[in-house]
Amino acid sequence: MARANRHHIPGYIWHITHRCHKREFLLKFEKDKKRWVDWLFQSKKRYGLSILNYTVTSNHIHLLVYDSNKDAISKSIQLIAGRTAREFNLRKKRKGAFWEDRYHATAVETGEHLIQCLVYIDLNMVRAGVVKHPSKWEYGGYNEIQKPKKRYTLIDRQKLCDILCFEDYSQFISSHRLWVESQLNNGANVRDTKWTESIAIGGKEFVTQTQNKLGIKAIGRNVIKDNDVYELRESQAPYGGDFEHRQVVFMSINSYVWNYHKTESKKIDNQ
Repeated sequence: MARANRHHIPGYIWHITHRCHKREFLLKFEKDKKRWVDWLFQSKKRYGLSILNYTVTSNHIHLLVYDSNKDAISKSIQLIAGRTAREFNLRKKRKGAFWEDRYHATAVETGEHLIQCLVYIDLNMVRAGVVKHPSKWEYGGYNEIQKPKKRYTLIDRQKLCDILCFEDYSQFISSHRLWVESQLNNGANVRDTKWTESIAIGGKEFVTQTQNKLGIKAIGRNVIKDNDVYELRESQAPYGGDFEHRQVVFMSINSYVWNYHKTESKKIDNQ
């Protein structure tokens, strides 16, 4: 399997995916999902990470960020992944890798492509059959986008408005809700590998410019057209596998999200 990519170009929007080692369900407990979110907040405070959306599942995460600060993304992922893994291993008296060695980063063009990515992240756990609506999933950005918090905010509301050309955040909230409802109702909420296997997604000019900016790092990548969307892709898929063929079933046992011991072999998250 090819190693996941983490190329960064200042001023770009990046969709980051990072999965647990060997697709293990190391984020299956509520405590660990919450700690991942807590460290995400710390990364915002420490490094100025501009967070546009996110979701945490039992064995992988999605994070949408704006790269406005040199090294903010790499330092943030290092902090979040390192502290989450260390806390889990200490608590469980476990040794070994918690995460795959690299996360995957996909450059996303603004406009319609960014909107699609926002909604794709929101609907992750709906695709998995865990919840019927993203508002029911605690470990994602949908609820904060719709009902902004006064304290401990993660989502960069001003940046979302600026990038998507909304003068008022209340207008963005209304539009965001409509985008999600439209996707829920049109039957198109399915896993799409371009969000987790491409290096860049957008129009032809954006993808070509991204390829040129990457220079030697883009060798072996091809610009591919899929309908009206262009992608910069590798010949091998760096992320995923057969996630789309299996679904995860969550059960409420005490403070845990599911009964792991009884159903571990049957559960796996969709992307």
